[in-house]
Amino acid sequence: MKKLLLISTLLMFTFSCDDDSEDNPLPSYTVEGKWLWSPDPEDRTYANTMYEFVNGNRYTSYAANCGWEENYCTDADFNALDESDRIPGVDTYTFDGNTLIWDEIPRTVSFECDGGIMLNENSYKLWRLNSDCQ
Repeated sequence: MKKLLLISTLLMFTFSCDDDSEDNPLPSYTVEGKWLWSPDPEDRTYANTMYEFVNGNRYTSYAANCGWEENYCTDADFNALDESDRIPGVDTYTFDGNTLIWDEIPRTVSFECDGGIMLNENSYKLWRLNSDCQ
């Protein structure tokens, strides 16, 4: 009797699990905020460009006095940038959850590292500022 009760309990828990993706949706991330670009797509250490996605506008800033040889830019260098450091010109963007349209070019994007890395279908990679993602 005890064995039957144990087996019944195990079967109940086994069949009660439902892996339906509608019940467990993927996390939703946003592009809003500050993102770093590095000329080396595998190493954030060389980042020297910051893109800001703000309310449908994309701005670009460059961290001065860093980004070459041994003088790497840090999050503090990028955090020190403000609106006056943006290069002239504004690009617009839209984002619908997996497609980023920027410079009128649609890019399919995905996220890694809890939304700290944005990957483009063409191996384009951005790191969210202050994300600790490498």
